[in-house]
Amino acid sequence: MKASFRSQPRKKKDLILITNDDGFFSEGISALYRQLKKIAEVFIVAPDREKSASSLSLTLHRPLRVKKFKKTVYAVDGTPADCVYLAIQKLLPGKPSLLISGPNHGPNVGQQDISYSGTVAGAMQGAFLQIPALAVSVLPDDKGQYNFDFSCLFTSKLAEIILANGLPSGILLNINIPPPPVKGIKMAKLGQKHYNPEIIEKIDPRKNTYFWIGTGNPQAVGGKDSDVMVIKEGYITLTPIHNDLTDYKSLHSSFFKGLTSSISHEIS
Repeated sequence: MKASFRSQPRKKKDLILITNDDGFFSEGISALYRQLKKIAEVFIVAPDREKSASSLSLTLHRPLRVKKFKKTVYAVDGTPADCVYLAIQKLLPGKPSLLISGPNHGPNVGQQDISYSGTVAGAMQGAFLQIPALAVSVLPDDKGQYNFDFSCLFTSKLAEIILANGLPSGILLNINIPPPPVKGIKMAKLGQKHYNPEIIEKIDPRKNTYFWIGTGNPQAVGGKDSDVMVIKEGYITLTPIHNDLTDYKSLHSSFFKGLTSSISHEIS
């Protein structure tokens, strides 16, 4: 039997927190803010500059500065994970009913992308704090243009359903939206994106060597039901990500039993 989902938010006005890794000034986050304000009270707490590929890093060795641009918009000179912590503990009027990280300008598909992504990390921080969380990424069209009207409308409709029904504990939902017209929506497992980063070596004006890491041209690898392949077919992909990374199958495997036994013998 399929679960039945209510599509309308609760009567009490919900609180939604938006963050991202492209910066509080990005076109995508502004478009999403305008759309979500139709259904909830919305706050933006996002980095003051681009923080792509920052993953779950926290700023621990310097103070964080926060600039308030209006009652519900804050810029932080830190990472997406920093932004979520500050928002929850210091800046918001209460615990948010939903956290949305994005929309990212570009895809976050495959195990490598989600491991590096500041967008996914922002949502993961929400999942750590028991807040239903979405990581939203938008793909450009052939001309490099992003359709944020469509992607933000879709995200808003999905947000209404999540506000009314929640998400399983410890789960964040990773969402990738291709340019319209879309063929539909599919649940998809994570695929792989094999990167071969180009390391560019240069000399600065003071004759010191510096390096610049490029992304190269990643190769998508995965089955037909993986996000890297499904997104190519023009479908919106939804991938549930669990914040528990334990490989339970390996916990009691013969390999690790032998490993721990060997170590115990060596140190006894």
